[in-house]
Amino acid sequence: MNLEHVAINVPDPVAMSDWYVEHCGLQEVIRLEEPPFTRFLSDNQRKTAIEIYYNPDAPVPDYHSQSHLVYHNAFSTDDLDATKTRLLEAGASFVEDINLPNGTRLLMLRDPWGVPLQLVKRVDPWY
Repeated sequence: MNLEHVAINVPDPVAMSDWYVEHCGLQEVIRLEEPPFTRFLSDNQRKTAIEIYYNPDAPVPDYHSQSHLVYHNAFSTDDLDATKTRLLEAGASFVEDINLPNGTRLLMLRDPWGVPLQLVKRVDPWY
């Protein structure tokens, strides 16, 4: 099996999708123009995607009040500080900066909807 996508129910999938495309470099793979306004977003490798939608039949979690350890989207980047600055200017908020013993650095932010967003620079990249 291969991981195809993860899904997240959010209050405004259109705005959230637009933000991730503009500020995180994701690409829309699928875009529905009617409810639930589903968007499938993928990076340039297109090996997996994030499905963003609004389904009123399920509760939208209060992402702001949940620990960032419950759920987060992680993005690798070569320049953590520049990416952090750019995303903060685009409406993200800072949570914490973690330096692991092996030299890997993790910056935890929240996107404008409160969904935790982690920036990762690994000493030994996974791919």
